[in-house]
Amino acid sequence: MESIYLDHAATTPVHPSVIEAMIPIYEEVYGNPSSVHQFGRKARRILDEARKTMANSIHAGEKEVVFTSGGTEADNLAIIGTAYANQHKGKHIITTSIEHHATLHAVERLEKEGFEVTYLPVDETGAVKVEDVKNALRDDTILVTIMMVNNETGVIQPVEAISEEIADHQAYFHSDIVQAYGVMDLDVRELQVDLLAVSAHKINGPKGIGFLYVREGTNLVSLQHGGEQERKRRAGTENVPAVKGFQKAVEVMMESKAANKDSYHRYKQLFLETLKAEAVDFSVNGREDLQVEGIINLSFPGMNVETLLTNFDLAGVAASSGSACTAGSVDPSHVLSSMYGKEDPRTTNSIRFSFGLANNEENVQEAARKVSQIVHRLSE
Repeated sequence: MESIYLDHAATTPVHPSVIEAMIPIYEEVYGNPSSVHQFGRKARRILDEARKTMANSIHAGEKEVVFTSGGTEADNLAIIGTAYANQHKGKHIITTSIEHHATLHAVERLEKEGFEVTYLPVDETGAVKVEDVKNALRDDTILVTIMMVNNETGVIQPVEAISEEIADHQAYFHSDIVQAYGVMDLDVRELQVDLLAVSAHKINGPKGIGFLYVREGTNLVSLQHGGEQERKRRAGTENVPAVKGFQKAVEVMMESKAANKDSYHRYKQLFLETLKAEAVDFSVNGREDLQVEGIINLSFPGMNVETLLTNFDLAGVAASSGSACTAGSVDPSHVLSSMYGKEDPRTTNSIRFSFGLANNEENVQEAARKVSQIVHRLSE
């Protein structure tokens, strides 16, 4: 039995071209990028070339890209670093109740330090309302942090409209674009966002590497203390092999973005059509026309998350109950709780399926059949 991977929103297989690009760096490029000798300069060139690739992917300047250890560090640096740097102008932060824990736990830490946080709700569509953001703004608001695509439901948040609404306010605007990068076209020349967090392992790159876009002029303090790497914004010797792998992943992503979106949309529709053909009782969480192509979150009435995931795994189908960071937890999804209320059964009977490099039409359809068989068996 060959297992079928439907959890690309948690992490993705590393693209073969990425592995191929990284191996020579491990073997031949071992100099410190901060060293002035030829070994260091060789490593520095790799960083510079990769930084240019990252910047071009979102139409930013090279100086606006800060390499981090991933999306979580990028979110933390953006949120905590901006709050610390601007607390003299106010201590109010706006976010949503459906953010990734990299954001939620960062603002919770700031709350303990005296900052005030407004958590905006979402309705059953899974999206925050622009009007709610506008109404929550205060004179002492220094930061608004709202993700671009929710990692559990795949629902696209109205980040562009929000950015326009707060453009004339003193508050900086940060967005976690981890689930958007690779499937949405992003141009910071048009998008009025000051900080964007990205992770490589969501786009078939290596784990442990990401970047933070910091718009020129954004007031930010470093959270790490050490050397003067990344223009004094992120101390520590850069992970050169991972940066090279990240660069290759971005290049592959940019070349195949349109084709991937078409494929993921086809996989999602095939998966849903197969479930319907098998007469499975399910509903989609969040408004389908607001979702990215690769993610679908389904509620199975009368079912239980842990039981479903265990049976799926035994049948060779890998899926998730939502955020991989809460895997193993029996707590209801905080995203679905925000959408439907904490007591709603959808918070504990819903599964996220996400499509990507490991999929084709055949294994997606096979996975849907297995899911159907399991749901029917557990319903008996």
